Amino acid sequence: MENSVLALRAQQIASARREFKARGSKLPRCERCLLAQPLCICAGIQVAECDSAVCLLMYHNESFKPSNTGRLIADIVPDNHAFRWDRTDPEPGLLTLLEDPAYQPVVVFPAENVEPERVVHSVTRQSGKKPLFIFLDGTWREAKKMFRKSPYLDQFPVLSVTPESLSDYKLRVAPHAHQLGTAEVACVVLAENGETQAAEYLTQHFVDFRDAYLKGKKSKLS
Repeated sequence: MENSVLALRAQQIASARREFKARGSKLPRCERCLLAQPLCICAGIQVAECDSAVCLLMYHNESFKPSNTGRLIADIVPDNHAFRWDRTDPEPGLLTLLEDPAYQPVVVFPAENVEPERVVHSVTRQSGKKPLFIFLDGTWREAKKMFRKSPYLDQFPVLSVTPESLSDYKLRVAPHAHQLGTAEVACVVLAENGETQAAEYLTQHFVDFRDAYLKGKKSKLS
């Protein structure tokens, strides 16, 4: 199964005019999980049977960051797509995907500042269509910018997720405690929309990644 985030990362590296150096760039890393080689978690990845698809719309250099969790979703959900966000020139492949009659696009975003008529709290599957959950992958500020400045998403409903538990995501510090990492949001979305196995596999994958990443930081391996 192809991980579309890693494919996007490779594409961006190949076309970059200068090398992007993330924190810890000199560290020998696994090319798939991007963790320090001694902490690789790839052997534990379980691909789920999933009747939904995911699309990660990634802010600029997000795919390069070792702390990014969007690629964890693409490890688990077989039908996965990833694109670099651009305010004025969206990738043709993204627009083609959004117009594909086989899919039912839904933007995953908090209900705040969204027109009430666009907000849904669960997805009613349309006959003959596969739900396509669109995640805006970046910092909270970047995600808000992508949501506001992507007119090609305006026609789609917005799935608002309000998980009861606070974030256990400790790789970055969000401005508000209720804000979750992309993989955590996906766990909630999948669980609340009937994809139990994918939610369980992704939750375990996220925990494995988070623990290994933090272990690497403590031992200066990341």
